[in-house]
Amino acid sequence: MTDVLLSAADPLPLRPRRILVTGCSGSGKTTVAAALATRLGVPHHELDALFHGPEWVPRPTFVADVTALAATDCWVVEWQYSHVRPLLLARADLLVWLDLSRARVFSQLLRHSVVRRLRRVELWNGNFEAPLHTIFTDPEHVVRWAWGSYDRVEPRVRAVLAQDEHPVVVRLRSRQEIQRWLAHVG
Repeated sequence: MTDVLLSAADPLPLRPRRILVTGCSGSGKTTVAAALATRLGVPHHELDALFHGPEWVPRPTFVADVTALAATDCWVVEWQYSHVRPLLLARADLLVWLDLSRARVFSQLLRHSVVRRLRRVELWNGNFEAPLHTIFTDPEHVVRWAWGSYDRVEPRVRAVLAQDEHPVVVRLRSRQEIQRWLAHVG
């Protein structure tokens, strides 16, 4: 494989069956993964729902569940959780990188966090968005987590590209590019 990054304008060299979507928390991974799954007719599995049990306790079957999922023929998942990333990467044939600006990611993330909290939207397994004031008090709050992890995504993708064997990688740098690319996938 080559280390070339495809853009929104480039055609895919294959019809993907096992797809990873990566980006900072709040970049739209789940939204894009669900849209891809619909367009391609493959199942979308949300890793957060597999990881978080009731009261935010990690599910003890998470790694086994992801191992079983990775072994199947087709899927779309968000590429997160360091202890299962290698399992998923080894089987993926496409990695979609949502490389949005920090300002864009955080405006989306703040808006979604506020709306989910005010509307009491259930996220996964009976869990809800934390109270808004915990942005300032909880180092694990999704907004603080995203801020601290934003700069880790690009080196992770570059490490994939440096491997001799890796999936096709598409880099999408704006909402417009994402929409344009999704319109032509399938």
